[in-house]
Amino acid sequence: MKQEYGLLGHPLGHSFSRAVFNDKFTREGIDAEYLNFDLSDISELPQLLAEHPNLCGLNVTIPYKQAVIPYLDELSDEARAIGAVNVIKIEGPYLKGFNSDVIGFTESIRPLLEPHHKKALVLGTGGASKAVCAGLDKLGIEWRYVSRSGAGERLFTYSDLTPEIIAEYTVIVNCTPLGMYPRIDSCPEIPYRALSPRHLLFDLVYNPEITLFMRNGRRQGAKVKNGLEMLHLQALASWEFWTGEAPLSPPEGGIDN
Repeated sequence: MKQEYGLLGHPLGHSFSRAVFNDKFTREGIDAEYLNFDLSDISELPQLLAEHPNLCGLNVTIPYKQAVIPYLDELSDEARAIGAVNVIKIEGPYLKGFNSDVIGFTESIRPLLEPHHKKALVLGTGGASKAVCAGLDKLGIEWRYVSRSGAGERLFTYSDLTPEIIAEYTVIVNCTPLGMYPRIDSCPEIPYRALSPRHLLFDLVYNPEITLFMRNGRRQGAKVKNGLEMLHLQALASWEFWTGEAPLSPPEGGIDN
């Protein structure tokens, strides 16, 4: 019978993953189908698994990258260290969690980095931000979280962000859903006027293609990039976690940014 894979999250109206995978299955002659599983609560996962006995793997997105962990039997070393899962391998009743966001993020941002990109602000403290911080560690970039509240050695609140701090932290990564379709008129509240052409703004949001966060950066001459390539790269890596085979090949002509 046809294998099934899918995306677990809520809501999923913004997601392009289904089209990405089904296109690749068609091009590479793989007898499989990719489905969206929009669950209003993570407690619905066992019922989902019971209803889809041919399900071999899941991707996990907002808001379940951390909430899904108690339902898993095993975590990869990297997923355990990050504390977030975005890939689940399913073998009968046994579920193992992985994290491919680190791969997608590091490979997507690496070509844009310049020698002065030594410090980063990571907006948000959810599951995606933890993978981003692990990626920044691999790239040798010092980082701090930015959150609406809280305190800590590696955390600023948005009210802490002075022009001097913005000048010092020349990489800014938006790991929040602010600006994501359909609420495209929102963005993180940072002092955009303090940005400069030395800054790199990376938005994990990819729908719309140009977010308000990115537009505000462009106005100040900053380099910007959305999360679409990261989506493709982490998705391609998911196939290796699910099957043990080489990652799926990218679309002909490369990945659109």
